[in-house]
Amino acid sequence: GAIAVKPRLVERFAPADPADPNSREAIQPQAGQVLFPDSSYKTAQALRDFNNEGLPVMIFANWRGFSGGSRDMSGEILKFGSMIVDALREYNHPIYIYFPPFGELRGGSWVVVDPTINEEKMTMFSDPDARGGILEPAGIVEIKFRLADQLKAMHRIDPQLQMLDAELEATDDTDQDAQEAIKEQIAAREDLLKPVYLQAATEFADLHDKTGRMKAKGVIKDSVPWARSREYFFYLAKRRIAQDNYISQLKAADSSLDYNRALNVLKSLCTVDWEDNHAVLDFYSANHAAIISKINEVKVAAIKAQIDALQKQLGE
Repeated sequence: GAIAVKPRLVERFAPADPADPNSREAIQPQAGQVLFPDSSYKTAQALRDFNNEGLPVMIFANWRGFSGGSRDMSGEILKFGSMIVDALREYNHPIYIYFPPFGELRGGSWVVVDPTINEEKMTMFSDPDARGGILEPAGIVEIKFRLADQLKAMHRIDPQLQMLDAELEATDDTDQDAQEAIKEQIAAREDLLKPVYLQAATEFADLHDKTGRMKAKGVIKDSVPWARSREYFFYLAKRRIAQDNYISQLKAADSSLDYNRALNVLKSLCTVDWEDNHAVLDFYSANHAAIISKINEVKVAAIKAQIDALQKQLGE
């Protein structure tokens, strides 16, 4: 299954109430890349349908957030947004979240598709030209690098301001005219530098939203260029289907195994690069009999452990 985002402005048609002769049809514009109550419900319902059909799902994440107007709040946007979280939490098949080229994931829309909702099934990827973060760069600058902080940075870095500060300190306190003249020069210099520092701060904040930084922070698994995304996700999907099948068999053979421990059993058998999806898929295909044999060994060991535990209980 696939879920994509429409970036263009759309119109929502609300028909007139046939029981009310005074009502009229309404056409409500809806911005692109924004989750509204109806689109949130549609997304959650699509996820549930894909789950019932046993399909992996691909989410092309390109949202700037949720709509937060009073009309949307009365339209239960919070309830429908939480339905997306519930659908992802209950999803039993692989989920791939991909930031397309020049796409972005912001605000509450990141919260409802964060991989920590279902870490066993959800994985996040990004194109090198995409962006991701709760706040946009301009918003981060307004919070983290306000005017007072900008002025401090100017006086710490700019040589001309440092010289004017030194002149101001050396000026006699009784010479008010000289002090006022220097302060006017300082204010003029600050006004000249404000746009430059704001632009530099915005660019610095934008660097934190780029793919390289997201990967370094561990919020995405890998950077996948759009040109090779089809091949990458083809082998990843086939690998995950086979891998999840083996993991479910291991967990059925030994009820004490969780997902990570079962995955470590497969890792111990794998003789190829674990990060190469194509190579791991070929390994699974070529060593199916050996993996099944290992699953049977795990099952026998689990049964023996149960027998030993029962014997100890009977001995007591």
